[in-house]
Amino acid sequence: MAEEAKAKGNAAFSAGRFEEAARHFSDAIALAPSNHVLYSNRSAAYASLHKYSDALADAKKTVELKPDWSKGYSRLGAAHVGLGNLDEAVAAYKKGLELDPSNEGLKSGLADAESALASRRRSSGSRGGAGASPFGNIFQGPELWAKLTADPTTRAYLQQPDFIKMIQDVQKNPNNLSMYLQDPRMMQVVGLLLNVNLKTATREDMERDVPPMAASHEAKEEPLPKKDPAPEPAPEPEPMDVSEEGKELKERKAEAQREKEKGNAAYKKKEFEEAIEHYTRAMELDDQDISYLTNRAAVYMEMGKYEDCIKDCDKAVERGRELHSDFKMISRALTRKGSALVKLAKCSKDYEPAIETFQKALTEYRNPDTLKKLNDAEKAKKDLEQQEYFDPKLADEEREKGNEYFKQQKYPEAVKHYTEAIRRNPRDAKVYSNRAACYTKLGALPEGLKDAEKCIELDPAFPKGYSRKGAIQFLMKEYDKALETYQEGLKHDENNQELMDGVRRCIEQINKTNRGEVSPEELKERQAKAMQDPEIQNILSDPIMRQVLIDFQENPRAAQEHLKNPQVMHKIQKLVSAGIIQVR
Repeated sequence: MAEEAKAKGNAAFSAGRFEEAARHFSDAIALAPSNHVLYSNRSAAYASLHKYSDALADAKKTVELKPDWSKGYSRLGAAHVGLGNLDEAVAAYKKGLELDPSNEGLKSGLADAESALASRRRSSGSRGGAGASPFGNIFQGPELWAKLTADPTTRAYLQQPDFIKMIQDVQKNPNNLSMYLQDPRMMQVVGLLLNVNLKTATREDMERDVPPMAASHEAKEEPLPKKDPAPEPAPEPEPMDVSEEGKELKERKAEAQREKEKGNAAYKKKEFEEAIEHYTRAMELDDQDISYLTNRAAVYMEMGKYEDCIKDCDKAVERGRELHSDFKMISRALTRKGSALVKLAKCSKDYEPAIETFQKALTEYRNPDTLKKLNDAEKAKKDLEQQEYFDPKLADEEREKGNEYFKQQKYPEAVKHYTEAIRRNPRDAKVYSNRAACYTKLGALPEGLKDAEKCIELDPAFPKGYSRKGAIQFLMKEYDKALETYQEGLKHDENNQELMDGVRRCIEQINKTNRGEVSPEELKERQAKAMQDPEIQNILSDPIMRQVLIDFQENPRAAQEHLKNPQVMHKIQKLVSAGIIQVR
């Protein structure tokens, strides 16, 4: 299954569907968490999505699992380059080349990283050795774009391509921040992210050669003589008052929040039409908050208007991506859409759209509630398929075909028909018993044991299930377990000859072991199997039982007293039956 998920991931990656590829690789990792190739592949997918932090985490895991694999260092270097960690990228590529000196990919990566590092150092030197910016790290994290969108001044900058490019450059390489500090837009952004008001230099400050941030200390110094003011040119028409625009926007946002709160109150009272009116009004006042859309979608869901709910969720996702909204909000919209699709699937009998939507939501944010909804949808799909396939009449026909092949000793063919019978009627205990017999003939004992246990689960009073299970355990040389199975079966049919014969064979084999009539190799094999039994492990780790076993060797009188305890006696018999201890 892990290989299948990996193959799907590779195909999606080749087609440029990187989010889908990452999801398939995640599924494969869940099935094979120690496979270093899967982490390497997912790292490449995340890097293609510019999720360099996630790419770095997977690259580190790849190297941890397989430190002698050169490609892991290639992934590590690429992730560091994406994050602007050029020194670490160079070190990673060099480490990979130590393992594989002829690797062209590593050579190319190293050359690019060293070139970028040299360029950065030259740029830093040309600015008087300013070095790395102390504020570069504030540009990291998904909340950056949300803050820029929320502020009325910086929101206007988002319409300017050169501004977008400038911010993206600083995100990729924080040390480049100092290149843009002469741009007043960048100073505005830095002030916003640091939550301070960065004052730009005034003419008076420039004349007095006083840094703007130090202006508050000027009163302590001797003031310079004032010059006669030069005649000022006629003032040009001033642009619209930004503060007034910001004030109006702030008021609209506040009004939108009040409408949202009214909508929430109406929703709790199940006054759905009124709630929709308030959420719609909030959207008209402020189109920068997609929560109004997702809230209205929730109302439509409660009203059973699933198509309207889906439309609002789609709008929320589209608008959220335009605004660079929090990924949790995008995930919430997709999850709500998936829930609406599940409701529709109860009529359409098609759960696949809901499953795909939940999977997309999980790529945005791995919410436990979304994961549960995905699992429920997948289970509903499976149950529906089983219901549509359920046909007891066809199941009986397949079982009879299996019986005919079994009589002809064509066991693989018999298994095929028994399996189809189970698909047609998974509640028929007899067909599990029959397939267990086939697996026993084929030597597939674990599969046979599983079928026998399923048979007993479906019909605890069916003796054949116990005889099948006991026979398989006997063949696996687990004589103590086989004895218990036969004895349990006799509780339901005390005169069953097959079960009584099974008890006799087990006792004979256990007695042979106690008399030392089995080969050392067989005894060693039995003991090794027994030691894997959790019940045996618990008995041997019990301090009281350890003392009992010591007394059996060193203090026979105390040992006789121990045997008067029924619980101790049962555990001793369990160890004897398993071949762990022998009674001479």
